[in-house]
Order: sequence, then C-alpha cells, then structure tokens
Amino acid sequence: MPRSWESARGRHTPRRRRRSLHRRTLGRLAALLVVLAALVAGATAAVAEGRIGDTIARNLAGAVDRLRPEPAAPPVPAVLTTTPRPGSPVGPRDPATAEVSTGRLEGVTLVGDDGPVAGTLSPDGRTWTSTAPLDFATTYRWSGTWTLDDATRRPVPADAFTTVDPADTIEATMNIRDGAEVGVGAPVAVSFPANLSDAARATVERALTVQTSEPVEGAWAWLPDDADGSRVHYRPKEYWPSGTQVRVQGALRGLDLGDAGWSTEDLDRSFTVGTERIVRADTRSHQITVVENGQEVARYDASYGLESDPNRVTRSGVHVVMNKSQKVLMTNEAYGYVDQPQYWAVRISNNGEYIHANPSSSYAQGNRNVSHGCINLSTRDAKAFFATVVFGDPVEVTGSSEPLTRQDGDYYDWTIPWQEWTAMSALT
Repeated sequence: MPRSWESARGRHTPRRRRRSLHRRTLGRLAALLVVLAALVAGATAAVAEGRIGDTIARNLAGAVDRLRPEPAAPPVPAVLTTTPRPGSPVGPRDPATAEVSTGRLEGVTLVGDDGPVAGTLSPDGRTWTSTAPLDFATTYRWSGTWTLDDATRRPVPADAFTTVDPADTIEATMNIRDGAEVGVGAPVAVSFPANLSDAARATVERALTVQTSEPVEGAWAWLPDDADGSRVHYRPKEYWPSGTQVRVQGALRGLDLGDAGWSTEDLDRSFTVGTERIVRADTRSHQITVVENGQEVARYDASYGLESDPNRVTRSGVHVVMNKSQKVLMTNEAYGYVDQPQYWAVRISNNGEYIHANPSSSYAQGNRNVSHGCINLSTRDAKAFFATVVFGDPVEVTGSSEPLTRQDGDYYDWTIPWQEWTAMSALT
C-alpha cells in the first residue's frame, strides 16, 4: 500500500549536517567583533559627551585601517659613491672614501703615481676610508669590486681625481731633536718661516698633539714676537717631571695655511726629560747654586750685571739653558768690545746673557756685580758648570731690578702666568 506523501515527507525529511566554520570566516568574525567592541567603547564615551556620530565614524575608520596589511618596505637602492669627486683639485688632507648603500666592497684600492694609499674597510664592508694624507700634484684612481649578492658583482669606477699643485709651500721646524734628553724647563717650540693668520694658527694647533708617559698638564701658546714668522710653544704648567717620555706629533703635511702656503711635512719627535736640575742665581748673593733632585750639588762664586746701569742688569726671572759653546765671540760696541772671545759659555737668553768664564772679573766674583749682564765665573768653575747643564735646565735669576720680558728673546715662557699662557692659544 503506497505511503502517503505526508507520511513519506515526515519520514524522509533530510537531516541538517553540521559544518565546521572555515578559518577565514572565523578570522572575519573576530575582526568584526574587534570593530564592534571599538564602536561600542567609543560610542559609550561619546554618549557621555554628546558626540556619538562623529566618534562611531572615527572608530570605524580606525578599525578598518588596522585591518589593512602593512605596506612592504621599499627596496634599498643600489648606490656606490666615491669622494673626492672628479673635477677641481683637492687638498691632500681631504678624506678619500668609497661607500655602497647595499652589498659589500672587496679588494678596494686607491692608487696614485707612487702606489696605493693606505686605508681601512668598515666592519660591514660598505665603506673604505683612506688613513694617510695624499701627495701633492697627483692623480688618483679607484679599483676593486662591488659585490651586491652571490650573483651580482660590479667593478668600482675609476673616478679619477687630482690633488692641488701649490704655488707656495711652508715647512715647520721644531727646537728639540728626536731622541734628545732635555731639562725640566724645556719648552717645545714649533716655528714657521711666515706670518700665519689666526685661522691658520688654529688649523696648526688642532693638528698638534703631545703625549707623555705620565699625566702632565700643559698647553700651547702663540708667542707674538717672532720677526721671522710665527711660532707656537708648548710648556707644562709646572716643570716637567724628571724621567717623563714626551712625544710631539704634528699632522701638518697637506694643511692649507692660507696666504702662507701649504704645509709640506709632518712632525714626529720624541724626547726624554732628564735629571731635575735647577740653577738658582740670586744676584745679591754673588753666587750661583746647582740643585739636582732637591739637593744642592754645586755652588760657584759669581759676578752679575752692574745694577747701576739698566742696560747691564742681569734680568730676574726664569731663564732656560738654550745652548752652550766652548768659545763665543761677544760684541757690544756701545761698551767698547767687538768679537771678544769668552769660554765655556752657556747661553740663557737672546739678549746676550750667558753664564761663562771671565778671568778679568775674578776680583769681583763672589762679592761684587760688575759684568755687562752675563754671569761671570772662574775658568775652573765655568768648565765644571758647562759639563753638567743641558738644554732646558731652568736658571732662576732673582734679586735684580730688571725683569726678563718678551724683549729678551725666545724663551721667556716661564715668566708668563699660567692663566695668561693658556689664553694665548689660537683655540681660545
């Protein structure tokens, strides 16, 4: 008997199948919930402030923006740059660099007429920098490889450039020879045979360094009285400690010093500070004493300059031993002598002051001052004194009526108070 349609429909009604939500659908649902939460939170606050419409719009726009994927970072452009660029000549001190924005430099060299220039490659391999000054009037070219990746390698362009060929050059000199032993009062003097502008002096001073084996406070000062050019002196605040090792360096080669020209040579000198030897010369005592490491080691009868004549007074102040000679010809036409030989002569200033033997004043040595400004000793004592002193030993003259000043020559450094000395730097 056939089943009724209604009965069949009831019996054969198909079951509903459970279907799992697709992951993408779940993601969209979660995002929608986030949007709704933001809208509700913003709307709640907006209701309190009476601005619900604007707030819902802003929250909706912000939620949509947050759903957008972050834009991909643009690729780093592949760029190689060398400096200096071809064109106008450059100074030898201008740094030479090769730099890439991506990848790595390999085998980079900068070659001039006399061979390759020293340089270093940065740890990431992207920058090569010269570490030595270039030569004058020279053409330089680059070579090497720019590796972008394992499959891409490009040559470094030659990018030739030239350095200046100066019409005027200048060379600095230094007063202390390499390896010398000097006294504790020795100033360092660097001289130039031309007048330097303020800017050039500052350029020079920035290029000068002093290294010491133990901490020593010191400073450079430009002295204003050199008729032959310009000079800068370095001295410590107090006398050098005995035994100090000193190295003076000047990265001067290739510096543009303006109207004076281009500096051609570097400086590099080292010296040792010897025994602490101080000569004490009191004009009222008619003697001099030599003190080493705080102990008196010699005392000599002496005659100083005649006090009644200002032109003959031995100047008070800290002199330094400048040089010495077994025989010196002395001239002072105003006082009636020309090329008069004097022996065992130790020079202590540029104004004619020496410590030397003078048998003709032996009657006054130890009791009267009769010289023309020098410190007179007997021949025996002068010879003994001559044998012990070195350049830079300080000679502390006291008791006279005339001070040592800049008019008295090269080394009046110790007569300048420290605060005034430091103010004579070109960098202050």
